[in-house]
Amino acid sequence: MKSMVGAAGLAAAFAMAAAGSAAAQSSTQAAALTMAVAAPVTSIDPHYHQLSPNNAVADMIFDKLVGTDAQARPIPGLATEWRAVEPNVWEFKLRPGVRFHNGNEFTAEDVAFTLERVPNVPNSPTSFAIFTRPIRAVEIVDPLTIRMRTEGPYPLMPLDMTSIRILDKETHQGAATEDFNSGRVAVGTGPYRMVSHRNGDRIEFERNDAYWGDKPAYARVTYRMITNDAARTAALLAGDVDFIDQVATSDLARLRNEQRLTLSEVTGLRIIYLGLDHLRADASPFVADNEGRPIARNPLKDARVRRALSMAIDRPAIVERVMEGAATPAGQFFPPGVFSYVPELTPPRPDPEAARRLLAEAGFPQGFRLTLHGPNDRYINDARIIQAVGQMWTRIGVRTAIDAQPWTTFVARAGRQEFSAFLIGWGSNPEGSHPLRNLIATWDRERGWGASNRGRYSNPEVDRLIEQAMQELDDAKREKILQDAQRRTFEDVAIIPLHIQTNIWAMRRGIQHTARVDELTRAQDVRPAAASAGTTR
Repeated sequence: MKSMVGAAGLAAAFAMAAAGSAAAQSSTQAAALTMAVAAPVTSIDPHYHQLSPNNAVADMIFDKLVGTDAQARPIPGLATEWRAVEPNVWEFKLRPGVRFHNGNEFTAEDVAFTLERVPNVPNSPTSFAIFTRPIRAVEIVDPLTIRMRTEGPYPLMPLDMTSIRILDKETHQGAATEDFNSGRVAVGTGPYRMVSHRNGDRIEFERNDAYWGDKPAYARVTYRMITNDAARTAALLAGDVDFIDQVATSDLARLRNEQRLTLSEVTGLRIIYLGLDHLRADASPFVADNEGRPIARNPLKDARVRRALSMAIDRPAIVERVMEGAATPAGQFFPPGVFSYVPELTPPRPDPEAARRLLAEAGFPQGFRLTLHGPNDRYINDARIIQAVGQMWTRIGVRTAIDAQPWTTFVARAGRQEFSAFLIGWGSNPEGSHPLRNLIATWDRERGWGASNRGRYSNPEVDRLIEQAMQELDDAKREKILQDAQRRTFEDVAIIPLHIQTNIWAMRRGIQHTARVDELTRAQDVRPAAASAGTTR
């Protein structure tokens, strides 16, 4: 469990805020910014691990062909334009005059090299290969034009390119992930250069004054990793840092009323959900009968059991009491208004009695024992959420033990399919194929499907619909197919959605921030505020 800074510590931090404010003012005049983030960055290699903290830092160092705005909509990046010149050929026109941090010129050769590297990064916990697998051939037309050929029509190529950060062929040929982490080859075309990296503690950046795009406001950035919620808030109040992400919900009311601070917030695209063991037909490692003996058949393979577990959860209560309103109950991947949202897939109504009946129908009238795993330092209130879920499951006869672990330990074990039930999150692109391909599609290393399908769910009909959607160029038709795939996914309770997080950042007054639905915390989105600027909502 997380250690906590007591009320006295927070009170002391408030008392120090005036001094901290003066220090922070000086920091701004010196064009420096100190940020504190809640989740550790596990790698600087932009192709190693699909993880939001890694992606945020990667966006500061590297660029993509296609960028995204604050609403996660595609915008020009290293490519100025793109089009399907044939149903199965996408052409990207590259931005002229761009140079890497080391002065090397950016060309189509670098794009081709990057696309070849992505699926071949050794030991990747969650590979980016899913975004390059559809490419069957790459053609360099000229130094600033590249074409990607697919097996059939493929409408998602521009969206896929929003996840692939471009490397320099000359610098990165043969470079290992460790070479990025050491800083030796942390070279991109992005708005910041990495100066130093102390793993799990902080990363130091300096502005790339030769950046092709909008120049960042701050010349120097310290990017600290403070995973303890109370310590992160205390650091902001004391003036040790200028800006924090993942504001603890227990601090929201106080921070909203603190005149020296301002908040930035938006409903995000991160779903918090429970994964289940679909891999084993026989005994699951953390399932037992009421006497503690292994059960010969895995109860979680029975859809009635999965549905009972979902019906036992009071999502509105978790949002109100645990998340303190900073979330939206979920019955699917997305909030309303996002492409492929399914109107009738509302959060399941809590019904413990019906859940008990389903368990009995499945052959477990007395329930069973289960351990629910989760991180204790990655998502907002993650350890408290699994405690609440465990209590709700215990009430229907599934006696649940809780095991909350540090993220680095937890995610490695989840990636090895060691758990029976676990809490995790996923930050999506605003298109249904993104979570479906990554979380639900049958795991297939060659295709790059199911890269984050840690429960190893498999449904051939859902796979068929995903494949069909990924070949449909008509947006309206593709949306209907994706909606159908989601209906089948959640009717079968492939995963158990809990809620969609509200993304909340806090900063000292005098700083302005562009809140992103993808929750990425990036220095280029922070700038000094105009004198009249107020709280960002």
